[in-house]
Parts: sequence; structure tokens; C-alpha cells
Amino acid sequence: MDSADLQKLVTRTMPFGKYEGRVIADLPGHYLNWFARSGFPPGETGRLLALMHEIDHNGLKPLLAPLRRPQR
Repeated sequence: MDSADLQKLVTRTMPFGKYEGRVIADLPGHYLNWFARSGFPPGETGRLLALMHEIDHNGLKPLLAPLRRPQR
């Protein structure tokens, strides 16, 4: 994980499925848990979903708030 991955969580949208178009950081915990049980997709999307699952599972979502603010 690097800082670029954290920025991607608040800017990249889900490319498929029930929550297509929603920012990855805004995906509900139950959906991330489903991926954790069923398997994350391959590639960068899967890696970002796994990272978001860890952040959500450990109650660290508030740490992403500063990244959502526009840079000046």
C-alpha cells in the first residue's frame, strides 16, 4: 500500500456490479465483506477492494476524510 492507493480509494469508482459508479471508499461494509468471503477480483480493482475492506473492518474510514477535501 502507498499513499496513491489511499487517494484512489476516494476517487476511483466501482466499475461493475450492484454498486457500479460508486466511489470505492463509499461502498457498504457488507459488500466488502461479501468480496472477502467470495474472493476479490483480479488486478488493481481487487487490490483496492481488499484494502478498503481492511480499512472498513478496522474502523479506519475516518482516516480517508482528509483525502476527500479538494487540494488548494
